[in-house]
Amino acid sequence: MTTNAFESHQAAPIWVQPSLPPSDSRTAVLHVLPASDNNGAGAVLTDLSPALSLGTTNPPVGGLLKRIMDLVVAFTALMVAAPVMIVVALLIRMTAGGPAVFSHSRIGFGGKPFDCYKFRSMVTNSDEVLKSFLDSNPQVRLEWEETRKIRNDPRVTVLGWMLRKSSLDELPQLFNIIRGDMSCVGPRPIVKDELKCYGDHLGEYLRAKPGLTGLWQVNGRSSMDYANRVKLDCQYVRNWSVWLDIVILFRTVFAVIRFDRAS
Repeated sequence: MTTNAFESHQAAPIWVQPSLPPSDSRTAVLHVLPASDNNGAGAVLTDLSPALSLGTTNPPVGGLLKRIMDLVVAFTALMVAAPVMIVVALLIRMTAGGPAVFSHSRIGFGGKPFDCYKFRSMVTNSDEVLKSFLDSNPQVRLEWEETRKIRNDPRVTVLGWMLRKSSLDELPQLFNIIRGDMSCVGPRPIVKDELKCYGDHLGEYLRAKPGLTGLWQVNGRSSMDYANRVKLDCQYVRNWSVWLDIVILFRTVFAVIRFDRAS
């Protein structure tokens, strides 16, 4: 079986369809190489199966119709939420100091990294606090490596805890949607280290833009193990429809109201 590498050209991901001999009935496998990011990622991360044929001209799941929906919903939500966002930004500045909004590199459509915006819910030296906490708590380190989440996270401020429980910390991602990095509804925005957790399903994940909300949020995101998160992300991509997006958006309102469903 011949396998072609996933290549990067001017930071735009290219998927190459592997060719199989006519007599070979095995499932085709793609080796994936992410588009260049600030850390210069350049190693093969995982194998993909089944094979995908996705060129740079192929739109993400939903295409133009989904993009129009995203812009209408994002601009409307931004106008409604603007006063709340201003108040939240001022509270962060007054109680914690430092910038009110931070960006973090996440993986977008086709494997291309983008800066994902959120209201800052952690202390300014969060990286150092996390390292020290994991070094002194090996059991918690296992939890972190498995779920990328920590119960009673020592980095989160009191105001940050309230922002997370209400999902207000994610409002700046409306700008990501307007920019075209994200969609209103889609798979979870993940970091580069999480790509390997998707295994054979990575190809499905990379077919869609990450979402501000999604099946993962309306099905109890904080209480869900990683395998089920992957399952829901792939289920969304395979079954996308305008109606599914509308249902998820309405269900998100009720999920946000239920604080136990928030992260």
